Amino acid sequence: MGYKILYKKELCANQYEIRIKAPFITKNAKAGQFIILRTDKNSERIPLTIADYNRDTEELTIVYMAVGYTTKKLASLEVGDEIEDIVGPLGQPTHVENYGTVVCLAGGYGAAPCYLIAKAFKDAGNKVYMIMGARNKELIFWEDKMKNACSELFITTDDGTLGRKGFVTDVMKEIMANETVNYAIAVGPMPMMKAVADLTRGTGIKTEVSMNPIMVDGTGMCGACRVTVGNEVKFACVDGPDFDAHLVDFDEVMNRTKIYKDYERRCDETSCNLQKQARELEKTIK
Repeated sequence: MGYKILYKKELCANQYEIRIKAPFITKNAKAGQFIILRTDKNSERIPLTIADYNRDTEELTIVYMAVGYTTKKLASLEVGDEIEDIVGPLGQPTHVENYGTVVCLAGGYGAAPCYLIAKAFKDAGNKVYMIMGARNKELIFWEDKMKNACSELFITTDDGTLGRKGFVTDVMKEIMANETVNYAIAVGPMPMMKAVADLTRGTGIKTEVSMNPIMVDGTGMCGACRVTVGNEVKFACVDGPDFDAHLVDFDEVMNRTKIYKDYERRCDETSCNLQKQARELEKTIK
């Protein structure tokens, strides 16, 4: 039995939101967790963060960027189509408590998992600042939804086309200069999370990052998602994905994520060639 797609929307270029009927996952899902899915029986398994869920309607929301073979295949599915299988919720949920003032920093697609995290901290009584950053305004999404999940929303873009020109760390510096920040969590590209960790190091601000390195089985068996945290080997899929930002060896993680870049490129080229051949075949048949 597959998982039916109930809703689909292209949020921005190559970035999609879909809602799926997934009663067993929505029953137990919490902020910070993720799922692993296969689009069909011959598909690879890919991890995607739980962006939202509704326990009453049993709808699971995921947001993804169509950049690789499987995510492009997922993007080709429409409402009514079914995803072969989904495993989850996986990973440890974000530890939420009343810290006082919390800052959530979301880089690019990191806005999707940050929504639930910000909402959870706000519901726990915290003052929550949300800082969303992207290269340009076309890559900003869920702006209205995010405003409801936090106390105050800031937007930055590299080119200044929306919000203020600059990076999420620029706004973070200003907040830190004006008031006491008790906790910060960053979700997004590795360089961005590393920059946040460097900014808060030695300040006394408890800082965590959501690590989403390469994952395969999601149960800690394969070891693909291993990260070094405080000189100890951890597995993002079962020990994380949230870790103390000041203890993560970012250089090691970023080097490891480059290992499969050539394989990903060749797979993507093969996918494009197959799609081109399929289109040519359709023309011949017609």
